[in-house]
Amino acid sequence: MQSRFNDGVEFFNTGHFFDAHEAWEDVWRESAELERQWLQGLVQAAVALHHASRGNRIGAASVLARAVGNLEGSPQRLRGIDVRQVQNDLAKVLAELEEGRQLTRFAIRLIKD
Repeated sequence: MQSRFNDGVEFFNTGHFFDAHEAWEDVWRESAELERQWLQGLVQAAVALHHASRGNRIGAASVLARAVGNLEGSPQRLRGIDVRQVQNDLAKVLAELEEGRQLTRFAIRLIKD
């Protein structure tokens, strides 16, 4: 499932948010209970940015707020990504959505051990 997770990161980083959502949802379905909430946060983030890319800023902000909340309490690192960095980047995008500003693109880095 790690390769499917990595696919989701690649889709996310290239702006294919719906595909990222699909990939991460596959991982979410197969994950242990402990990871499910945090993976759900990533799925929601991808859905939110998909909404934003289609002009639905209100829906995007609503889903993104839930995503940020679901990432609370996660480990610093999850499946090779820095969750705190992702959470900070998503919080910045959420503020931009709420303030009607242009959204900052960011990439999720996979950290190699």
